[in-house]
Amino acid sequence: MLLAIDIGNTNITLGVYQGDRLGPRWRLATDHERMPDEYGLQFVSFLHHADVPLQAISGVCLASVVPPVTGRIVEACRRYINQEPLVVDAGVKTGVRIRYEDPRAVGADRIVDAAAVQKLYGGPACVVDFGTATTFDAISEEGDYLGGAIAPGIGIAAEALFLRTAKLPRVDLQRPPNVIGKNTVHAMQSGLVFGYVALVEGMVARFRAELGEKMKVIATGGLAEVIARETPVLQIIAPWLTLDGLNIIWKLNRP
Repeated sequence: MLLAIDIGNTNITLGVYQGDRLGPRWRLATDHERMPDEYGLQFVSFLHHADVPLQAISGVCLASVVPPVTGRIVEACRRYINQEPLVVDAGVKTGVRIRYEDPRAVGADRIVDAAAVQKLYGGPACVVDFGTATTFDAISEEGDYLGGAIAPGIGIAAEALFLRTAKLPRVDLQRPPNVIGKNTVHAMQSGLVFGYVALVEGMVARFRAELGEKMKVIATGGLAEVIARETPVLQIIAPWLTLDGLNIIWKLNRP
């Protein structure tokens, strides 16, 4: 079994694969203060709760966009899972050609997503990832990573409204009853949810103008389903896309 770990700025996502089948999976908050022992004990607890024996884990593959946390989780895997993780970085086979001005500047999660799309769905495609940032990634018909766009995430936008204004409250990111809000909370939810729907629809249209009408649109990330319920442009909902990509990359790099 493979333990796949995606370290994001807000959440760490984990999943256990047996072959191509994704079994138990979890999300936990990314904590810069947590020590390797704390992460290790958390991972062991997850596996124990899912009845996955530690000795059944034969590999760990991880991608990270948070360098300070990467080393701690690598150490946690060594101590508590007895595995040396494969960290997706320069020199790791991904099967993806990167057509970016500086390939090293592309986040590992974006390349892992491209590897998953290339294998599972094919190009041309646009991946919309609703994470800390909302990212749009372009994959060519040949499966090359072409580049993309980065916008502030919905959570960042909501928090900025609360922190930078005197009277606006924190709100849950959920659909309001109407586009025209009748109170402050509903007005903020409308701007956040429907505003991001409009952002997604506009960006997808612009990507399609460059990639062609055959372009598939794949949505991933924690809020993908919330936005997908409001627009038909998100054709495929793949909340665990990055974990799927890690499983694919692990197989490419096995001795």
